Amino acid sequence: MATLHYLPPVKPSAIALGVVFNQVSSLAVLAPLFGDTYHRAKAADSNEEFFKSKEAATAAASWGSSIIGSGVQTYGVAALINATGTLSYKGAAYLGSLIFFASAAPGVVSAVVTEKRPLDTVAVGVLTRVFETVGLSLFLTYWGTRTNPFD
Repeated sequence: MATLHYLPPVKPSAIALGVVFNQVSSLAVLAPLFGDTYHRAKAADSNEEFFKSKEAATAAASWGSSIIGSGVQTYGVAALINATGTLSYKGAAYLGSLIFFASAAPGVVSAVVTEKRPLDTVAVGVLTRVFETVGLSLFLTYWGTRTNPFD
């Protein structure tokens, strides 16, 4: 039976708390979307009708995929912290910045230059991505990611 020896171990509590960190940090961006869904739920004739509605299914699917995505992202950042031996907050900030530049910068440049999106919209997206990369790296360094602290 083959096992995956290539995926570095990460403390499960770091993944769980990283998911919570990402969800809370992105709440400022996602709150208007779910706030609108919530208001539609209040306006529905009954709770049963809302929960059977397409909006509820879409909101549940979006939230579920967001949680799964946060878990995968948290594992990736924690694995990079472990693989690079990052122990300091300064190192975590550098690592998070590199992750930001590698993952979000092309989209930011495209949004400003090609798509000509409003700068306030781009700024909110950038702030969210900075929290998801630099903030998450700092938080995971604080919490600890190694399953064996003597590794």
